[in-house]
Amino acid sequence: MTASPEDQLQHFVDRMSAVREEISKAIIGQLPLIDGVLSSLLCGGHALLEGVPGLGKTALVHAVAQATGLRLSRIQFTPDLMPSDIVGTELLAEEQAGRRFVFEPGPIFAHVILADEINRATPKTQSALLEAMQERSVTVGKQTHALEEPFLVLATQNPLDMEGTYPLPEAQLDRFVLKLHVPFPDRAELLKILERTTGPSTPSLKAVTSREDILNMRQTVRQVAVAPHILEWLVSLLESTHPGRGGQVPLVERYVQYGASPRGAQACLLTAKVHALQHGRLHVAESDLLAVAKPALRHRILLNFEGEADDISTDDVIDEVLQRQTAK
Repeated sequence: MTASPEDQLQHFVDRMSAVREEISKAIIGQLPLIDGVLSSLLCGGHALLEGVPGLGKTALVHAVAQATGLRLSRIQFTPDLMPSDIVGTELLAEEQAGRRFVFEPGPIFAHVILADEINRATPKTQSALLEAMQERSVTVGKQTHALEEPFLVLATQNPLDMEGTYPLPEAQLDRFVLKLHVPFPDRAELLKILERTTGPSTPSLKAVTSREDILNMRQTVRQVAVAPHILEWLVSLLESTHPGRGGQVPLVERYVQYGASPRGAQACLLTAKVHALQHGRLHVAESDLLAVAKPALRHRILLNFEGEADDISTDDVIDEVLQRQTAK
């Protein structure tokens, strides 16, 4: 018997609350960051986590995998990392019938992939990962191997140390549904972190949901209703990030070279659906789009030279675009 929309909504809210509560046993504060990672998982996308070392990015990814019961794989990106180190390779195996090539899967064959310091690998290796993110499969030799769903890549990068890095080009950044900033904890959170991590015992997490649950929750996300006027609002928002497209936002006209792509609108809408469900609604509201606009669009807006020189951030641009959009 198929569950009613109301039952699906309640199940979604219950599972999300349980996962957030379990992750919070290991991660102090950072609820917007946790929600962003879970949104990426539930809408079938990937997330880029940007923050200085020591803020718990790796711990967060481990906690997400443990709380959801998904298989985790960590890849430490370095300049000498090769594509085959990620996707796997064919090895010559001795068998009774003779020798033959056997595929040895790489670490990408997991549900949650921690791509640590992705900007330290060469473009060739980055492309191998990003291709797998897009296609949900890898090709080695003449064989294509599917990646099991759910498949979530959580890539990290340090915004301060750029020496010896290969920054991701805009076309590859666009593959991430969200770019999440990892903030420095406040004083109260720092005290709790010290108490929890230097005491005699550390919290152990358990799986409070399953792979099947996650896949069902993804289906629930896709069923969230979107009214025509919400779609119109989103299209206007996206157009306003492009200079000369009618929005006439001063920061955009002066500092933006190219605005957000249509994939940015898709990211906004899907993550807004997750946000709506979290707040007990089966339809997307304007407030949901406002809540997800920054992480969904900040890596999809390309500033011109003047914007870089004047130290303007894409978040500044999005703030002004949202201000103009809500004032209409």
